[in-house]
Amino acid sequence: MKWQYEQQLKDLLCEIVSQDSRTGTDGEIAFSTKIKDKLMELDYFQNHEEHIQFHNAGKGRKAVTALYKKENVKKTVVLISHFDTVHTEEFGAIGDLAFMPQQLTERFKEMIDSLPESAQADIASDEYLFGRGTMDMKMGLVLHLHLLEAASIENWPINLILLTVPDEEVGSSGMLAAVNGLVDIRDRFNLEYALFLNSEPSFSMHPQDEQYYIYSGTIGKIMPSALFYGRETHAGEPLSGINAHYMASFLTRKMEFNPEFEETVYGERTPLPITLKNNDLKSDYSTQTSNHVAALYNVFLMKQNATDIMNTFHQVALDAMSECQREYEAICKRENIELNFKLDVLEYHELLSYAQDKLGAEKVEGIKQKIMSQVELDEREISIEICDQLMAHCQELAPATILFYAPPYYPAINSTEDSLVQDKISLTRQALQNEFGVKAKQIHYFNGISDLSYVNYDKHDVGWKAYQNNSPVWNYLYTIPFKKMQELQAPVLNIGPFGKDAHKLTERLHKKSAFVQTPLVLRKVLESMFEKSYLV
Repeated sequence: MKWQYEQQLKDLLCEIVSQDSRTGTDGEIAFSTKIKDKLMELDYFQNHEEHIQFHNAGKGRKAVTALYKKENVKKTVVLISHFDTVHTEEFGAIGDLAFMPQQLTERFKEMIDSLPESAQADIASDEYLFGRGTMDMKMGLVLHLHLLEAASIENWPINLILLTVPDEEVGSSGMLAAVNGLVDIRDRFNLEYALFLNSEPSFSMHPQDEQYYIYSGTIGKIMPSALFYGRETHAGEPLSGINAHYMASFLTRKMEFNPEFEETVYGERTPLPITLKNNDLKSDYSTQTSNHVAALYNVFLMKQNATDIMNTFHQVALDAMSECQREYEAICKRENIELNFKLDVLEYHELLSYAQDKLGAEKVEGIKQKIMSQVELDEREISIEICDQLMAHCQELAPATILFYAPPYYPAINSTEDSLVQDKISLTRQALQNEFGVKAKQIHYFNGISDLSYVNYDKHDVGWKAYQNNSPVWNYLYTIPFKKMQELQAPVLNIGPFGKDAHKLTERLHKKSAFVQTPLVLRKVLESMFEKSYLV
């Protein structure tokens, strides 16, 4: 056995962490092949290499699936992880140690006084392993390799699919690509998915939080956005037009911390909305006011879908622009200036339809294709640019605020009421308490955002159509396979190791939790599914 004992798991983690796979790098592209090489060390995959598949995630990246198939068994557990990590600029002069957990941990012991006080006790305790990706989330992948090996050697009477993906930290293109793969594998091997099991780490709910959590769902995230298209004027005659920055300030003020978007489910609340980015689209400095500004807003969700959010967003925008209109009219009246326009609010699909009627569908398509050929722009920048260029060709609509969605979108998924999930949570809590004295607490929505968003999507929901209709890059640079997701009907559960400070210099993994406690718990969860009621 290669990956079954404490030291073996530690060695495997250090090896996998040492393989730099930061999002958007060549290392992320190469990692999928390296994982296949690790899988091919197992006798099972030497005899069933065709059970390992790559799934194209774009830009050279690939998601990986590896199927352990038990003859005459349909019930299948999908083990989900991501192998990309965030970048490492904060490591500075010790950047060469970021992916060397043992060496970095020893280095931190030497420089302990220069590190945050919150980490110093953990460094001194020798209970943690530091390094980029140790917590988030290469240990999750290691745990799944551990389970896959055990199943293949011990001939477990249940099927397992290891799924590990790139790009979770930015746009989840890896998981989006894997959705079709999971449907194809299900159909090809006549499988029945019983559980989607992620092993994202236990995330702190507040500073100094030592509580261990397990999760029966994952929070959603969506990015309602706006292009503010005003009327340019010289700074010396500011009331001859309207500054897009002025327009933007009204909606941004109403979006920041707006409780109208807040949800409370099972006693848990979504974080309030904030502005993620403000863009002045004027390319140069001049004394001309900016007539085009864009803003991206972050909204978390639990029960709501894209239609619900757009409906609220539209009303908030109407209220904001009405307030802007009233205040601007009062200023003009005070300055004895005649106002000759009214602010409008349009959703992207309305702007697109207007532009196609005016310019023709072929010309609009040409505008979009030219913008999307600019490889230096990402999906969010391209979304903004498409709205901006369509407005540039339809300036009679100005001044106006155009509402749209920018990628990414993570639907909220929850399995709290599922009896299987309830059983596995009870088993997990009991095992941790009895074996290790660890009290585990259930959280209904994982607060770190996860790839579980793209499975078990409500098969009756059609609210996603508002996202499709109002996403400028839909079916070009960004698509969510909602209909395929609706085919992946099985409960979700997240059980992972305890760690701290994800995405920080002091990212660290609790060794006993990772190498002793969580492996035991995951094995118990899967073994409990060997029962006759879960088998064909």
